[in-house]
Amino acid sequence: MSTTDERLRVEYVTDPAAAMSRLAGADRFGEYVMYERPGEWVFAADPIGGIELDVEELRVSWDGRTTATPWTGRPAGVVDRALAGLPLDGRNAYGWIGFEFCAWAYAATAHLDPRTTLVQLMVPRIEVRIGEYGIRVSGATPAETGDIHDLITESQESELPQPHPTDIRLDPTGYTGRVAEAVREIQADKYQKVILSRKVDLPFVADVPATYRLGRAHNTPARSFLLRLGGLEAAGFSPELVASVDDNRTVTTEPVAGTRAFGRGAEIDAAARADLLADPKEIVEHAISVQTSFAEMTSVADRGTVAVTDFMAVRERGSVQHISSTVCGTLAADRTSWDALEVLFPSVTASGIPKAEGIDSVFRLDHDARGLYSGAVVTVSPTGALEATLVLRAIYQTTEGAWLRAGAGIVAQSRPEREFEETCEKLGSIAPYVVQAR
Repeated sequence: MSTTDERLRVEYVTDPAAAMSRLAGADRFGEYVMYERPGEWVFAADPIGGIELDVEELRVSWDGRTTATPWTGRPAGVVDRALAGLPLDGRNAYGWIGFEFCAWAYAATAHLDPRTTLVQLMVPRIEVRIGEYGIRVSGATPAETGDIHDLITESQESELPQPHPTDIRLDPTGYTGRVAEAVREIQADKYQKVILSRKVDLPFVADVPATYRLGRAHNTPARSFLLRLGGLEAAGFSPELVASVDDNRTVTTEPVAGTRAFGRGAEIDAAARADLLADPKEIVEHAISVQTSFAEMTSVADRGTVAVTDFMAVRERGSVQHISSTVCGTLAADRTSWDALEVLFPSVTASGIPKAEGIDSVFRLDHDARGLYSGAVVTVSPTGALEATLVLRAIYQTTEGAWLRAGAGIVAQSRPEREFEETCEKLGSIAPYVVQAR
């Protein structure tokens, strides 16, 4: 078996999304996580080990053997120690973290079903990377490397798949009524802001890899992902990082709050942008999000290193445009990457302010358990570097069905009908590109 990088004889991959979609859709490599970061796409597959954490049990697998134990403490520390106990030998880990991971940090565990999955991580045997350097394959046999070459080559000549229409305006969850209840609670000074979401069930089985390919052709995400892990399939186009910690111990988070539609023509888009930057409700919503992120970063960073950059920049993300800022700091010597993630998770722009009260409101008013929605897809390097991207603008599928989900930030000035329209605008980043399975 080859464990060193092999460069495939493909001069240039014109469509990395098609290549990744084809690798995932071929169903030859077991469970997988595909992750796109700026300048690089990685397809990690065929786990040789992994970590699964639910409300009551930690399960650690390696080389065909699994140990299951009850756990205590905080999820971040439990996962960090479990990873440190695996013989990774320079390998990366990939996976996902559910929204409910935050319950321990915010005294919300009473809301959880004991069967709720908090973390799914896997350590892959095979990695396929595509970047400016070309294509690199590690961990694959020569025969598998040949298959990977053929799949990537074929993908560059294939046409985009055709979508299946999806009605995103149906709402059996009573969204506007839930928003109105949140506004009443905010006006009663229970909290300042909460993000409430609604789930849109799909009446058919989706082809998730094909949906990823079509959706990626029409989105401009900060990060994107495609995965099948732990009984869940998902694909999405993330607008922001929850947290990253690089090898220099720089911690970064990117609060995004404030939304208008995008892609309706240059003149309409420009008017929407101007309206967004002049809207007091949107400005206040963004400012308090940045303020919260700054305070959180200060709690894990060296004194004097925390800074805000690109304040209130407008980012175009598929069918919407957002106000975005970046908050950075240097991780304190006595803190780990998982400590930083725990403090910054969930994203303030997907939970609420103050976070404890906002998260309590989410658990009470959000109608359906969130799972991966507003959680994170995570990559962890053997050096301790970590990146967790916020899961929004995504499709989800299990054996029980497929669904979409979107939310909006609720503040005292919110109007329920406008917040419903915002969820429709956000669903426009994924709903028009859902492909039905054959």
